[in-house]
Amino acid sequence: MTTRKLISTPFTSSSTAAEVLRGVDLTGVRAIVTGGSSGIGTETARVLTSAGAEVTLAVRNTTAGDAVAETIAKSTGGIRPRVVRLDLADMTTVARFVDAWNGPLHLLINNAGVVTGGLERTCEGWELQFATNHLGHFALAIGLHDALALGAIDRDGARIVSVSSTAHMRSCIDFGDLHFERRSYDPQIAYAQSKTANSLFAVEATRLWASDGIVANTVNPGGVATGLQRNFTAQQKASLDAAEAAGVFTYKTVEQGAATSIVAAVAPEFAHSGGHYLDDSQEAYTVPDDADLAQHPHGVKEWALDPTAAKRLWRVSTDLLRVGTVRLRPLPARCQ
Repeated sequence: MTTRKLISTPFTSSSTAAEVLRGVDLTGVRAIVTGGSSGIGTETARVLTSAGAEVTLAVRNTTAGDAVAETIAKSTGGIRPRVVRLDLADMTTVARFVDAWNGPLHLLINNAGVVTGGLERTCEGWELQFATNHLGHFALAIGLHDALALGAIDRDGARIVSVSSTAHMRSCIDFGDLHFERRSYDPQIAYAQSKTANSLFAVEATRLWASDGIVANTVNPGGVATGLQRNFTAQQKASLDAAEAAGVFTYKTVEQGAATSIVAAVAPEFAHSGGHYLDDSQEAYTVPDDADLAQHPHGVKEWALDPTAAKRLWRVSTDLLRVGTVRLRPLPARCQ
């Protein structure tokens, strides 16, 4: 468990994203927000734009993205985010997004996520939640590494924000059966595994890329009612209700939920320090892997910060995606 002093900020569980950005000028900052067409992604994009950042909404549904961009433009005096299609479960769109990006990138917020009610697979046979929540973001970050490195030179550092969840406490990475080919499928465990992967990505990305001026941190936004829950089964809804009743979480507003992402994105405390897991705008304390979630709702399990697991996941993810050190290789014809 963590023995060093944890990184703290002036913000709390009730702080809003706008409060975190009060007085911060992001003019010249180029940012990408995945899943920016709904939920905390929309609020994250809105406040970044309001602070002067040049924001790109990377979204699967560009119609919804355009509507959000128009709303943001109205609230910011005409500053409109760009909208670009990105389906994180479709590596072809990830490659197109990467190929179309020009110039430096200062801030990559890997916010998008999916929850399924049952087993769904991509054309490659990957379990959909792991493919979308982890592999898609992994491929995106790998592909944008050079742009982030340029951004780091441009503004003394670039940052990646990886949005995870308290759900990570339900499962480590099952390297023997990542895609539920042998074990019985449990959508909650599948989601949990993908959220642990989000945290491990930040650990290894920081180890590999800190020398390039790029750091990555993981955030838990807390309980926020968003479209993420639209596919919940009755069992998943009951589990969520039970967790709320047990005090594992209390619901936040969308504005409060986006605050921790913004802390990781702009707070000086995390400008050159990565591989951390943030909860309620602070670095979370680490708990053993057998710790009870209800007793430690604001902690992070050791398995989500394990550097050995992080290195292994990076290697496995690289093998799955058949990527080089930076650029995506072509997909087989069946996935075109």
